[in-house]
Amino acid sequence: MNTAESTIAVAQFAPVADSAANLASIRVLTERAASRGATLVVFPEYSSYFEPDLGPGFVEAAEPLDGAFVAGLIALAVEFEVHLVAGLVESADEGERFSNTLVVVDPTGELVARYRKIHLYDAFGARESDWVVPGPIDVPETFRWGGFTVGLQTCYDIRFPEVTRRLVDAGADLVLLPSEWVRGPLKEHHWRTLVTARAIENTVYMAAADQAPPIGAGNSMIVDPMGVEIATIGEATDVAVAWLSPDRVAQARVVNPALSLRRLRS
Repeated sequence: MNTAESTIAVAQFAPVADSAANLASIRVLTERAASRGATLVVFPEYSSYFEPDLGPGFVEAAEPLDGAFVAGLIALAVEFEVHLVAGLVESADEGERFSNTLVVVDPTGELVARYRKIHLYDAFGARESDWVVPGPIDVPETFRWGGFTVGLQTCYDIRFPEVTRRLVDAGADLVLLPSEWVRGPLKEHHWRTLVTARAIENTVYMAAADQAPPIGAGNSMIVDPMGVEIATIGEATDVAVAWLSPDRVAQARVVNPALSLRRLRS
């Protein structure tokens, strides 16, 4: 395994209500991440389309998995020889709602994994479920990258520790967290605490890509299995790059064998 195969980037930007404009932003950040050696680039939740308030615009902008946005991601993945992960406003069978979906495309142009958000953001005064169909509780989809088994979850899922633990039980040692973490009192504190806690208690890497302000809190970050924040972005539109090692996971699990010492299992 070489350095390039283990170099990950979290990419932070503020998507708008224009899929083509968002793809243009994704292109700029993908090129920047790839130039720094990244072969896996993680973008935020709602990367394909976003406006401050959920509403009919999202339903109208929803696309299928074989639509123009995913096709655009595939073209970029092939061009820059990277895995790309991004949030898609996906069309659903229910005409008045959509699916909040993560897609993963690889350098060969394949859609290798997808995840539809399980826990909808019906909190802090928001009602995501008014517009979004909750994802099914299926066997977690993972994919292989750079010596890692990679799992997916979205934003509000991080407040439910069992989501990450379920991914780890499915073999994940790197968990990706595309998000649209809304700014607000104590929200940045919650973000950093929860992402770090999920890394520590599961002895895994966490790569959390949030939207940039003014709506998102920013602070995209990569945290290692001992809870060390090894790369981060503040409020800017940018990428943060880190080199990940499976050896770090193995060493952390020797020092902190919490997974093997569990007495309560699902």
